[in-house]
Amino acid sequence: MAGFKAWNIAARLKRRGGALAQMARAMRLFVPMCGDVLKGRYRPVPWSAIGWMALAVIYLVSPLDLIPDVLLLVGVLDDVVIVGWLLTRVDAALADYRRWKGIDMPVRRPPPR
Repeated sequence: MAGFKAWNIAARLKRRGGALAQMARAMRLFVPMCGDVLKGRYRPVPWSAIGWMALAVIYLVSPLDLIPDVLLLVGVLDDVVIVGWLLTRVDAALADYRRWKGIDMPVRRPPPR
């Protein structure tokens, strides 16, 4: 039974919940941040967040990958992992923007076992 629990997808997602929350928050905040920057309401411009997001989009649409998408599951999986990591970098770069908006909520971490 213990070996089966290690492969339990729900348990794995629960352990990775912090990273998934960071990715979702980055995607939710990036477009409003760009709007605030373009309207001049938010300064300084978070160039690192813009750069990380540009890298994520470029990697996602680029035909050049670490593992070609022709290898169906593995090829798509590398896209998910790399773009997910880049989105966590976007989220970290948006920390000052979240504080400015008054929505700086810490990402929930699962309690240690």
